[in-house]
Amino acid sequence: MADNPPPQQSLTGAPFYRPYQQDAPNFIYNLLFCDDPELFRTEKAKDGDGPVSVVLSDGVARETLERIGNSPDIESRVRALAFNRLRALALPVPRKQFLGTIIEYPQEGGLDVLAVFVGGSIRYINQSEKMIVFEPPPPANIAEKTEELLRASQLIVDRIGPWDKPRLPPPANNRVRITFLVSDGLYFGEGEFDDLMRDQLAQRVMNAASEIVHRLVNTALETERGEPTLGQSAPQ
Repeated sequence: MADNPPPQQSLTGAPFYRPYQQDAPNFIYNLLFCDDPELFRTEKAKDGDGPVSVVLSDGVARETLERIGNSPDIESRVRALAFNRLRALALPVPRKQFLGTIIEYPQEGGLDVLAVFVGGSIRYINQSEKMIVFEPPPPANIAEKTEELLRASQLIVDRIGPWDKPRLPPPANNRVRITFLVSDGLYFGEGEFDDLMRDQLAQRVMNAASEIVHRLVNTALETERGEPTLGQSAPQ
């Protein structure tokens, strides 16, 4: 795995890490954590008058941010942006409203990252820097495992608290990090792989993540071969 250069700082002070050689996976990687609204501005034109544009607009009302943040029909990452903006304005947000899980697992060839969001959206970046994206609904065999992962994640979030410092660099060596996207900030747990697997709840998350990756890759290969499948798989 290549050494990580020092992170760039965005206009908001959020770190921008570069665990990959190519720009596209680095952009997608940092986008997962929703701690830099500037990254989402590149998507604003595609969004039109949608919720991303509303959340990022100047002078957006508190009530609008609260409505977006609390709406289960809106993409989880946009809800996280709304909650983050409320927090930046020193306004209250609900505690422990879980929105997604990001698992970072260093491999010999690079960093594997799987992100599963409430609502069914999935992002996977392979150590080889290939990416798979599923928007809801994913195939049923993947959806059942994502639900399992999200349920176990909520149980962990219920037991820990938010990280109150800037996001850390990607883990290295044999350390695995599980980050939780939550209304009141980023929560995370990190440790050696074997140690995490001895924790009952972390083990459930890790096992579900491993099975999701296996099924994602198989589904993507089926799509490349032109075999019929449900859901959507594409680089992004």
